[in-house]
Amino acid sequence: MFTGDILLSRNVQVEIEQKKISPWSNLKDLFHAADLVLGNLEGAVGDGIIDTMAASPSPVFNIPGKYIPLLTEAGFKALSVENNHSLDMGEAGKDSTIQVLLRNGLTPLSFESSPRFFTVKGTIIAVVAIDLVPGRNGQKQELPSVEIAQKLRLARSLSNMVVVFIHWGSELLQWPNQYQRTAAEFLVNHGADLVIGCHPHVIQQPEMVLGKPVFFSIGNHLFDQKYDDTKEGMIADVRISDGYFTCRGLITHTGKNSFFPEVTGGRELKLTKVLLHEPVQISGILLKPLSVDTGIYAVSLQGYLKDKWQWQTHPMHILSLQKSKLDGRREFLVTLEKHYSNMDDEVGVRPYVYSVEKNGLVSRWRGSALAWPLLDAALLPVNEQILCALHRGDSFIQLNPKANNKRVLAYQWNGFGFKAVDDTSVCQKCKEMFGVK
Repeated sequence: MFTGDILLSRNVQVEIEQKKISPWSNLKDLFHAADLVLGNLEGAVGDGIIDTMAASPSPVFNIPGKYIPLLTEAGFKALSVENNHSLDMGEAGKDSTIQVLLRNGLTPLSFESSPRFFTVKGTIIAVVAIDLVPGRNGQKQELPSVEIAQKLRLARSLSNMVVVFIHWGSELLQWPNQYQRTAAEFLVNHGADLVIGCHPHVIQQPEMVLGKPVFFSIGNHLFDQKYDDTKEGMIADVRISDGYFTCRGLITHTGKNSFFPEVTGGRELKLTKVLLHEPVQISGILLKPLSVDTGIYAVSLQGYLKDKWQWQTHPMHILSLQKSKLDGRREFLVTLEKHYSNMDDEVGVRPYVYSVEKNGLVSRWRGSALAWPLLDAALLPVNEQILCALHRGDSFIQLNPKANNKRVLAYQWNGFGFKAVDDTSVCQKCKEMFGVK
């Protein structure tokens, strides 16, 4: 289940203090019956943090830390901290919020930690948290995006279902704006199976986009806005069965003189069921992910042979992974990882090639960044022996990480590494794949 915007300050705080009960007293049984409940937490835990925020007309949602256990008690398992209020108490406030959530058994969903993997009754669900609305520091994620494309590619390779939990849209607008529609198509084209949107504070009707359900906005869940439309929210209720998932909407409402939600009914949605997919399997070994909290993004890969656990890697900063018969015969694992190299004195994007064995991954090749500093690389869909690389415009001889221009080159495996491909038609396919003219 996914809920919309959650506020734990301002007038909601007043009602909690007055009533001395949980805002979710009406929903506790519903949430505890679900396997996974996720919501969007608006604001930051600012206990003891000195206000160093930039001047802004936007309200500040300073969450008292003592309210976070209410989320755990209500049945939440994870909260997105990717929204325009996550930096209301500065970077220190966002970091504090993440730590408080972890201490209370809640998984924080941030862009940096995405994709986050959850295993529910054998189904692996990957969640990517994105914020397209500028916060107090003016920063946000952008689409189209190399980094988001990588996260979605990794999520799809290691899960049965990819969910994008996104902050976007125009406040109080009851239909998706054009940017939401364009963004939804990008997300689905790059691997999203389900998109859950927040920020407009009102419900925007869910639709099928390129065959995948998109909840453009599920509105407020626990908030103190008083317009009639802002007092109604939707819980996206996702059911997984027989290799498919289906969605429906549970409507919540907050009564007069209250901001605490209660379910008032269900809404049939014109959303078709969607087929789940399988994680990558190489040489009979099924790869499963394990999200790891190490301070930077990391995931451990686990190998399963006929449903039996065989091995687990150390935490790895993996950006994406794909399988390929690079030599036309044997299956290899091709990854992009972030590592330091003294070639460029950077923690940069590095390609790796592994064979997958019964006792673990065996490194077969690693390159600093092919011919030039690397932004992204992916196998060509029509020919998995071709690696398409999106390079920065600078070079190892004259480094300039801020160079705006990009260049694309195609490579082919020669048994010892990758060699540039001279075929202009192949290079053109690679350019089209990355959207480079």
